[in-house]
Amino acid sequence: MTFENLDLIEPILNALKTKGYTEPTPIQEQAIPIILAGRDILGCAQTGTGKTAAFSIPIIQRLVADRAINQGHRKVQALIVTPTRELAIQIGESIEDYGKNCNLKHAVIFGGVSQHSQVNSLKSGVDILVATPGRLLDLVNQGFVRLGDLKVFVLDEADRMLDMGFIHDVKRILRLIPEKRQSLFFSATMPDSIMHLAGSILTDPEKVSVTPISSTAETITQSLYYVDQEEKYELLTHILQDKSIRTALVFTRTKHGADKVVKMLAKKNITAEAIHGNKSQNARQRALSNFKDHSTRVLVATDIAARGIDIDELAFVVNFEVPNIAETYVHRIGRTGRAGAEGKAISFCDVDEWDYVKDIEKLISIKIPVVKDHPYPAQDSTPTGKNKPQPRNQNPNARKTHRGGTKSGDSTSTSSDRNSYGSSNRGSSTSHSSHGTAPKKKFSWDKKNVSSR
Repeated sequence: MTFENLDLIEPILNALKTKGYTEPTPIQEQAIPIILAGRDILGCAQTGTGKTAAFSIPIIQRLVADRAINQGHRKVQALIVTPTRELAIQIGESIEDYGKNCNLKHAVIFGGVSQHSQVNSLKSGVDILVATPGRLLDLVNQGFVRLGDLKVFVLDEADRMLDMGFIHDVKRILRLIPEKRQSLFFSATMPDSIMHLAGSILTDPEKVSVTPISSTAETITQSLYYVDQEEKYELLTHILQDKSIRTALVFTRTKHGADKVVKMLAKKNITAEAIHGNKSQNARQRALSNFKDHSTRVLVATDIAARGIDIDELAFVVNFEVPNIAETYVHRIGRTGRAGAEGKAISFCDVDEWDYVKDIEKLISIKIPVVKDHPYPAQDSTPTGKNKPQPRNQNPNARKTHRGGTKSGDSTSTSSDRNSYGSSNRGSSTSHSSHGTAPKKKFSWDKKNVSSR
């Protein structure tokens, strides 16, 4: 299968060739024909499989055809809502790449920065709008965004949207857009809360899934180090002595923890920067740019970076702290091993994190190999047999996390934090209108036997 087999127009094919893309990924191969046919879609694919191209390419093609009919001032025809500013920026970059020959205009709006330049872009006319929920609603209320002519609505990273507390914003957005529209819903996982949300948005959707829910890429080599919490800094420094590790993305659970790791690495003469919710937009973008051009060797991030950060040839991810939500582990290590490339993901686990590892291994159906030969082994017994000690300083509520209901990462998140939060590349052709005012048709998602078309 090549992109030429998907009936894409020449301007898009030329743009894809410029990027060096010839073969679509499975989610692209399946989703693009469905979207071009005007159907609603419910797409489930793990991070790094090319969901952004799967929806943005057919949207561009459909709007190019519409522009030939509807000349005049540009109005928002497609709205893509995504949870973080980083992901919004990267979706905008992808639209720029794929639509470079198509004479369409797009804008990206997100909180945490001045709205001046964003408003100017909107005033000049926009075909495709990429937005985070808080800034979108703000600019709608100010009269700078009008959604009455919307034809395509995309909700991207829906499970992350719920994790970050955006459900009420999403519902407000749904009340602002036309009932007669095409809706595209993409998520890496499909818990019951996501299925309920999808049912309120989609009409008789096609369902596509390309991988087992919450699986990890086979190209990622995973390993586990049992280490006491106070020794994690020394272990990280020890591992980074390997000069073959050109760059490393390190995950912590809290903002304070990320800053502390950066300070420790600086004392060891290892260049590092942090990215989290307390950093300004300019600081976050600068840190990303420095990491991508290898000016900074280590990027330390909370889970706002677990999705949407697309870094070419990133081969090394470190879970400095094991996430307390199993699905988050999948998203974190999915920053490496993208588009078929090889990657390595290691996790540091202290006694208080044993239960988290058990949850992760149950989710991904893999026993993560343990590295025993390292200079900072845990003083507590490794979690085997009947002699497992009780975790120390355990928060009795921490282990009982309801998946999808409690955040892992920036541990204190206010409404303003969320509003300030803002992918990678590698199908029934019969048109079915999802438009009209009929009630949404209920559907079910069989997690054990998902249609992969």
